[in-house]
Amino acid sequence: MIFNFSNDTSAQFDTRKVAYAVVLAAIGIALAPYTSFPVGIAKINPTQHLVNVLGAVLLGPWWATAIAAIVAIIRNMMGVGTLLAFPGGMIGAFLAGICYRKWRHLYVGAAGEIIGTGLIAPVASALFIAPVLMGKAIPLFALLPSFLGSTIVGACLGVFALKLLVAAGVVDLSTS
Repeated sequence: MIFNFSNDTSAQFDTRKVAYAVVLAAIGIALAPYTSFPVGIAKINPTQHLVNVLGAVLLGPWWATAIAAIVAIIRNMMGVGTLLAFPGGMIGAFLAGICYRKWRHLYVGAAGEIIGTGLIAPVASALFIAPVLMGKAIPLFALLPSFLGSTIVGACLGVFALKLLVAAGVVDLSTS
């Protein structure tokens, strides 16, 4: 069965989007304990960026951002994440979705994830999240390598996973 991600507004399609979002969040949560590891003060998780790219391309920016928020909340509850997971996941997911929606190109969506998580999220983390919510001053250049490394690996995995899904005939991105 090929899943066509067109702009259908029926209730059935909305239910399908919710189901896909739940599955993507479950993947991000289930793999987090095995793929999350500390790099400096951050606990990076390339699986989050894989999920972000999948959610952004298949569901759009708002769904991808919601999935990233849910995964970040549960990762923090499980102790395999920090508050830095919120900007690290959500900004990249949103920008990936916006980029994919505008240009309809998988690599542009992945680049949005990398720019959002690798470049914008460390700034938000260093200037707002760490000092205000964590009570710590974290230099921006201490966060950049870990955020960039995590998102580059995860975005590449996301592109690879989507190409496999397209090749297997599971999803059809040509009509999205």
